[in-house]
Amino acid sequence: MTRFIGVFAICFLIFIIQTFWLYIDELAGKGLDIFTIGKFFIYFSPKLVPLVLPLSILLASLTTYGTLSENYEFIAMKSNGISIVRSMVALLIFHVCLGIGSFYFSDNVVTYGELKSYNLRKNLAKLKPTLSIREGIFNDIGNLNIKVARKYGDNDQYLEDIILHSISDDEINRLVIKAEKGEVRNENDSYLQLILRNGNRYEELIASTTAEKQKYPHSRASFEEYILNIDISEFNNINLDEENYRSTYKMQRVDQLKTNSDTLYDKFKEDKIIFGKTFIAGHTLKKLSNLNANQIQLDENEIKKSFLGLLDNPEMYEIDGVLSMANEEVDMYLRQLSNKKKVFFLQEKLINLHKLTINERYSLVFACIFLFLIGASLGAIIRKGGLGLPLVLSIVIFLTYHYIGVFGKNAAEDSSISPFLGSWISTFVIAPFAIYLTKIVSADRGFSFTLYDKTIQLINKLKLKK
Repeated sequence: MTRFIGVFAICFLIFIIQTFWLYIDELAGKGLDIFTIGKFFIYFSPKLVPLVLPLSILLASLTTYGTLSENYEFIAMKSNGISIVRSMVALLIFHVCLGIGSFYFSDNVVTYGELKSYNLRKNLAKLKPTLSIREGIFNDIGNLNIKVARKYGDNDQYLEDIILHSISDDEINRLVIKAEKGEVRNENDSYLQLILRNGNRYEELIASTTAEKQKYPHSRASFEEYILNIDISEFNNINLDEENYRSTYKMQRVDQLKTNSDTLYDKFKEDKIIFGKTFIAGHTLKKLSNLNANQIQLDENEIKKSFLGLLDNPEMYEIDGVLSMANEEVDMYLRQLSNKKKVFFLQEKLINLHKLTINERYSLVFACIFLFLIGASLGAIIRKGGLGLPLVLSIVIFLTYHYIGVFGKNAAEDSSISPFLGSWISTFVIAPFAIYLTKIVSADRGFSFTLYDKTIQLINKLKLKK
């Protein structure tokens, strides 16, 4: 128990330091006090537990049983009629309880920490918005959305390759500005001045009638210098405790995830059915007079007959016109299908993420048990304690387990495999090894020789030959 707590504390500290470097850009330069920074890490730390716990269990069990085996403690126990497997029973019960506790911890504490940390990050991003402009991605500043390819200068005030969108009150993007270079100036605490150079400004005009929209669809202008004054007074009155985001899948408990995933799946199926009916009803083939308007599966010969009937004794320019219109309509349908495919993909991905989160919380329970069996069995077999060979083995096994899980999750997100398999595949991989190693230890087949000892003997023989 003491060794497990010590290993867990060390691993947890390492991951906390890694988290600090990961989010340093969001915290640095915003005048935050120690209390706010500490609150950020307190809210963020619960989500590290499901990652640190398996590694800590594996390393603690491997070093503990390796030390006992190295000091011939198991031989003393066997002489008193206590087998190694019997010595594992108490710790196995402990790790079963630990796995069940990890499920409830993930379902309650981790979700609460995700709620707090996510909202705190969003609120921190509103402080000093010039510092929140990151290269290569779109950044929100008020009602503007800006993307830059490069920032440079003493205070990162100079920008290159700028794309700027302005979102109107009806949440429609009607203004797009592109510029080669730009500069950010803080005139005062209420306004931010953005100076753009060598670019173009495109704006879609709001027309009251269709005829007016066709006559003046948009405006476009080129500029050598364009100055934008952005109101940032609201950024000076940020409530860091405000919680505007409460519905992401990582913030939900298992019962909420199940309900929401079922709701999203029902909506996904309904949207596909509605789109299919709408697409077929609006298809050009429905306009052919001699085809049944209610027919969904159209006969190929009937389609050819009806279409070729339009070209009986036409003039050449008429054929060109018909083919040109057909080509435009095909392109339109392909774009429509492509756009809808992206929408359906995002819907299905969100459903898969809900299901992945549910299964990950259950799979963690069994991962704790199997990793304990692997660590204890390997420790008894290699007969090496300390932080040498056991540490290397622990890292190799954990990284294998972790990255198999990552690959499974990524494959399940885009529906390459089922979310159930994506969440459980790493557990399924380590389970046979855990059972096999436990059987070896129970049969005492691992004590007559070890891989480590054989390697040392081989090295010594090679040295003697030289």
